[in-house]
Amino acid sequence: MTKRFGDVVAVDDLSLEVKPGEFFALLGPSGCGKTTTLRMIGGFEEVTSGSVYLGDTDVTDLPPFKRATNTVFQNYALFPHLTVFENIAFGLRRRKTPTNEIRHQVAFMLKLVELPGYEDRKPNQLSGGQQQRVALARALVNNPRVLLLDEPLGALDLKLRKQMQVELKRIQSEIGITFIFVTHDQEEAMTMSDRIAVMRAGRIEQLGQPEELYERPRTDFVAGFLGVSNLIDADVAGRDERFATLRLDGGTLLRAPAAYVNGAPRVRLGVRPEKLRVIALNDDTGDSVDADTNALDGTVLDASYIGVSTQYLVETPDGHKLTVYAQNLETSGAGEVLADGQRVRLTWKPQHTFVIGPAIGPMPAGDAELEEEPQVHA
Repeated sequence: MTKRFGDVVAVDDLSLEVKPGEFFALLGPSGCGKTTTLRMIGGFEEVTSGSVYLGDTDVTDLPPFKRATNTVFQNYALFPHLTVFENIAFGLRRRKTPTNEIRHQVAFMLKLVELPGYEDRKPNQLSGGQQQRVALARALVNNPRVLLLDEPLGALDLKLRKQMQVELKRIQSEIGITFIFVTHDQEEAMTMSDRIAVMRAGRIEQLGQPEELYERPRTDFVAGFLGVSNLIDADVAGRDERFATLRLDGGTLLRAPAAYVNGAPRVRLGVRPEKLRVIALNDDTGDSVDADTNALDGTVLDASYIGVSTQYLVETPDGHKLTVYAQNLETSGAGEVLADGQRVRLTWKPQHTFVIGPAIGPMPAGDAELEEEPQVHA
């Protein structure tokens, strides 16, 4: 589907399938089209071209209240003059559900979101996290086939947001409803989601499971958006069944899994900061390197102790600046942190090297195939 606002293309020929019962995230920076995509699925924005299906049903032209979806917004949109009970029961009353059934379903939802006993409170008597739970209960009580969540944790403080990440995943697992979640927070998406679509400029840059996106990003953008990546240009110098040999501009040879290198003579290799091991070099250190590891020598430009780890910025002789996260495994003083100017060797396993650029290209269509009928198809 495509969405245009005048001359601006907000969503550009996007195709997407979401599995039944899946926790699916649309992840990307502001202005990438993720919220517009969500609003078209929910019926709040008209589709300029294309279609939206819920199972086998074309819902493209249906208004929101005729779709089997509900939406939880960032500002919760609770009715301030109604109690918690009446906020949750609102949709049921509009459907003329019997009173006894309303009481039963509201009680079940309050238990699900861990707010029993809050029935008579007004929204202004609740914390932000409690209001978010009420909004979630109000959306779920109508038993939608798909729940749409538009950055619902954005208004919460960091500690509460982390707690609610766990709670949202628990609730989704218990009830089994398909969740489509919009966020710009990569940690939030990776914590909760079964699959993530990373969006950029109205298109899906890469789609996959959190581990796949983090460990094997296909583009510079995905590598940089999902955490910190060290990226270095290299030429493909050879390959065997397991590994390809990559030559840096300074002549250093490194290895990467051969499956990641598909024919381009020039690629970019990457390695995550936590995969690197940093070793201090001195005059007695030999030049030999274990054949089963990649290695780069360099000089520490900056060292920052950040509690669980120490962050180093290391510059190699050919000018590459690499970030390293060294885990602080033992109780130690600041004196054990490597000093600025210290010569070091960075080593890592070849299988922890990923390759992006011309060697990878766009994601094959087969990566998005489903094992069962999709619940949402846009």
